[in-house]
Amino acid sequence: MPADDVPAALERELLGGDRRYTRIEVAEQAGVPVAQAQILWRALGFADVGDDNVAFTDQDVQALRAVDGLVRRGVIDASTQLAMTRAMGQSLARLADWHVSAITSALDGDEPTAGDDAAAVARELVPVVEGLIGYIWRRHLAATAGRALADDRTSPSTSLVVGFADLVGFTSLTRDVGEAELAGVVETFEALASDVIAQHSGRVVKTLGDEVMFTADQPGQGAEIALDLADRVEAAEGVPDVRIGLACGPVLARLGDVYGEPVNIASRLTSIARPASILVDRELAGELDEDPRFRLRRVPPRPVRGYALLHASRLRRAEPEGDAD
Repeated sequence: MPADDVPAALERELLGGDRRYTRIEVAEQAGVPVAQAQILWRALGFADVGDDNVAFTDQDVQALRAVDGLVRRGVIDASTQLAMTRAMGQSLARLADWHVSAITSALDGDEPTAGDDAAAVARELVPVVEGLIGYIWRRHLAATAGRALADDRTSPSTSLVVGFADLVGFTSLTRDVGEAELAGVVETFEALASDVIAQHSGRVVKTLGDEVMFTADQPGQGAEIALDLADRVEAAEGVPDVRIGLACGPVLARLGDVYGEPVNIASRLTSIARPASILVDRELAGELDEDPRFRLRRVPPRPVRGYALLHASRLRRAEPEGDAD
């Protein structure tokens, strides 16, 4: 295959067909107003295209028709449609970036892949990943729905432990190491955090390179996540120390994110925690105070942004009886 045809062949395989429609035509085919189609397209994270640009495929028509049908049938309202579309676009854009980076890294050092081979790889990979995305989404949906039904929630507000784990000195690290080493640090940290959080029945809310935000349903679960993560990071070669802030209380859970004062407090505690230490807010300290697995020591109140004085305690594992304090 000529080199000029390689991108076109790969794109055709990934998009499921040729580009056939302009933005006006794809909206007409789907039976959706052009302005609404453009709003949804932007919500997915894609740039506007010109009126004469043939940029869309039959799959775009089907997707637009399907998401609009949810509103038409009253399954969701227009605001939920837009928020859902935006959340999916952001999550899957990041996943796509990761997949491409992983595949590119795996092919480094090999002979250049011919166009036919590139299309063949896409032909094999894309259906498998599509199936996995659907499977993982269904499992998470079942778990989340189960928790919601068990809690008998009548509103999106619920009480959770919220935690932030932040790598110490990450900004300096970005200046001192190469891209490959930096990527390795981030991937190791994210892998450790995801593993520990899942092990203790917590949930990753989001990751921002050097920081992970997570939630847990029970105070003890949140404390175990923080302690195990600190231990695992300390044992990992080449990964900077981590500092962790935890807070508990009512939060608003919406579209995979959480909001509320515990989120703000946990973030502030992380910013003032010493390297390799864990700070918890006054409410969580009260919940953990009688738990024999943990030891708490109050630290002097600190002024932080948004709070005149923030009261916190340092969390550690309880030492065996008879050991020195």
